[in-house]
Amino acid sequence: MSKLLLLLLTILISCNEEKKTVEKIDKPKDDSKSRIVFFGDSLTAGLGLASIEESYPFLIGKKLEKDGYQFKIVNAGLSGDTTSGGLSRLDWAISKGVSVFILELGANDGMRGVPTETIEKNLKEIISKVKNKFPEAKIVLIPMKTFPNMGAAYSKKFEKVFLKVASDENITLTKFLLERVAGIKNLNQADGIHPTAEGHKLMAETIYSDIIKVIKTHD
Repeated sequence: MSKLLLLLLTILISCNEEKKTVEKIDKPKDDSKSRIVFFGDSLTAGLGLASIEESYPFLIGKKLEKDGYQFKIVNAGLSGDTTSGGLSRLDWAISKGVSVFILELGANDGMRGVPTETIEKNLKEIISKVKNKFPEAKIVLIPMKTFPNMGAAYSKKFEKVFLKVASDENITLTKFLLERVAGIKNLNQADGIHPTAEGHKLMAETIYSDIIKVIKTHD
């Protein structure tokens, strides 16, 4: 019985810890205008990290806090997610409001060879939904790259999708998230795909200047 009680207590503590890490920073007066939602796949979710607070979204939150900004950081990353999967779960992710929406999806589509036209369509639908529900929200798109095994022609078309979507939707396009991390052994986990905690620090640094520009225009 004592072991069962200990197990239940451990689960309860774990759930409380997860709740604290998913929504961070002091609660502002207007919750609907103070949330930064990072919407992505395993790169955003921080797959393999010791804590979700080691993921680049929360590191960016800490940088913003240091620069005098207070936002509730919502990590809506889901490992293995695709643009179609993201579209189906979007309503839940933004149900409590969003001030800045940061979209990081497409890498898993690329690995599966999903037609680039489909990827573009899904990304635009996600963006359109956010715009329609929260017209004042700032939207940021993080571009992805795919593996060379899909062929040079596909890779080229894939990368152009993000440029086109950002241009067509008139939203901010950041630098490539893995610019200083991809292919560097000591910055990636054993699978060679998912960054370590140190890798996430570099990811946060890579796109922070793009994020802060959007934040400043939101003031």
